[in-house]
Amino acid sequence: MRTDGPAPPADVAAPGTGVPSRPRGALPALCATQITGWGVVYYAFPVLSTRITADTGWSQAAITAAFSGALLVSALAGVPIGRILDRRGPRAVMTTGSVLAVLSLLTIARAPDLATFVAGWLLAGAAMAATFYHPAFAALTRWWGDDRVRALTVVTLAGGLASTVFAPVTAALAEHLSWRTTYVVLAVVLGVVTIPAHALALRAPWPPAPEPAEDLLVPAPSVARGRPFLLLAGALTLSGFAMYAVVIGLVPLLMERGASTTEAAWALGLGGAGQTLGRTLYATLARRTGATARTAGLIAAGGATTAALALIPGPLPFLALLAVLAGTVRGNLTLLQATAVTDRWGTTHYGRLSGLLTAPASLAAALAPFAGAALAGPLGGYPHLFLLLAVLSLSAALLSLGTRGPRETRRVHRQSPP
Repeated sequence: MRTDGPAPPADVAAPGTGVPSRPRGALPALCATQITGWGVVYYAFPVLSTRITADTGWSQAAITAAFSGALLVSALAGVPIGRILDRRGPRAVMTTGSVLAVLSLLTIARAPDLATFVAGWLLAGAAMAATFYHPAFAALTRWWGDDRVRALTVVTLAGGLASTVFAPVTAALAEHLSWRTTYVVLAVVLGVVTIPAHALALRAPWPPAPEPAEDLLVPAPSVARGRPFLLLAGALTLSGFAMYAVVIGLVPLLMERGASTTEAAWALGLGGAGQTLGRTLYATLARRTGATARTAGLIAAGGATTAALALIPGPLPFLALLAVLAGTVRGNLTLLQATAVTDRWGTTHYGRLSGLLTAPASLAAALAPFAGAALAGPLGGYPHLFLLLAVLSLSAALLSLGTRGPRETRRVHRQSPP
């Protein structure tokens, strides 16, 4: 219930709720740190990778494997970090992660050999787990409560700008500086933006887990061993593998269809714009659909756009339109994953369950670029690869039909006539 007068300070319970109010500045701070974190730690690498190989003599496969190693570490570290988030909140986790991110980039920049370069990226993986979407989603889910979809949408919209901002910035720096100095400059920017933002804007007390009347307090291990959770993890893993393989494979697919490198890159960029558009639509979709139907529908839509890209040879403007549609679905799938736990099992164990749910999907995302490129040749080209990826997505949609959780079941029963 809304009351007159000024809002209570962040460490005082809102009148009549017993729940601490949202920390002032947390939402804009997380927007800034997601843009900067993703832009510097993730998107700078593909811009600088060719310069790294040219300067060092290390193979493209070797340095890409180091980057994929970071993604694997991030996936594995997400589970224990989720437990910490549930108990203590995001401030210490995300501040420490920001410091680790800066140290990792400085290690990468100064690496005298490939082994040190790999070690720097493995450290960056731990930083990713502590600073990227997972801890931000946990913070917003607990602090924003029933209004979490709006907050999650705002942060993912901001995160979607990371490549738009930092890919050209990184390229501009690399025109005038070595790749090592470029990483040093980016590390300084990362530290200046993210360390104080996480340390100062996330200081509010961490609210207790919701009361039983508000949430279903099912023990996390019981949920994680249950059939709906396992099916959901499988569906998101297959879907994530297909989605990331499509992103990496889109440019070579279009080039096989006659597009130039520049034209294919523009189509990929338009897909990113579609991703931002998709995230603006998710809140409306969430209000009008149940969690299971929404999951199956979005994953199936991703499979349909992948199949269309595989089967339709052109013209290029139509293929670019399909890339936009595929990006729109991807944007929705990001928020679908962020809300999958709360829609089914509530917010009590969000950090831990979300970490368990996203770990295999993150592993699949890390492996997808290599696996897609490796399969394209034996399958006879990227159109055939995209057909296989479409089949994987449709299989994931079928798995997701068995993922109804107790919250959704209870809601259906309440809405059913006596």
